[in-house]
Amino acid sequence: MSGSPSKSDQNFMRQFSWLTAGLSVLALVLMVIAYTIYSNIPKDQDPAVAKHTEARIAPVGGVYAGDTGRAAMLAAQEAAAKAAASQVAYGGSTDGKTIYDNLCHSCHTAGVAGAPKLGDKAAWSARIAQGIATLTKHAIDGYTGPDGNHMPAKGGNPALTDEQVGNTVKWMADQVK
Repeated sequence: MSGSPSKSDQNFMRQFSWLTAGLSVLALVLMVIAYTIYSNIPKDQDPAVAKHTEARIAPVGGVYAGDTGRAAMLAAQEAAAKAAASQVAYGGSTDGKTIYDNLCHSCHTAGVAGAPKLGDKAAWSARIAQGIATLTKHAIDGYTGPDGNHMPAKGGNPALTDEQVGNTVKWMADQVK
């Protein structure tokens, strides 16, 4: 069985070689098409990266000259003050009832997570006996009681100032008296 391959074997090898070459070309064409499609898809932008870039390239200061410059400077200071006030919860209101109505009522009306209900003397008496300072500290820093009740720090709103939390605690304690 040695010697040259038969005509049918030669025919098979030629057809098989053409098939292999055709499939290789097809694979290369499909890879090029896939790369083209992939490279044309817009990349997702992370909003945090864009915000960081804007903050990084923002001007540090401005030059104000003369009366026009003074007016522009005052307008910029007023805009900065408004922006700072908007970062404080509820426009910086220190009214305890306003803050209670906007945030605290969600837990202290229904007693969620063991929260004492507003006006419930039995639930508030032991807490008030600890002192308003202790109640305020628990409201600011957060607290988990021995019975499993839980008060998140600043009621779950970190934009509240300590003064806002203190006034709200005092207002809620006054509702028991």
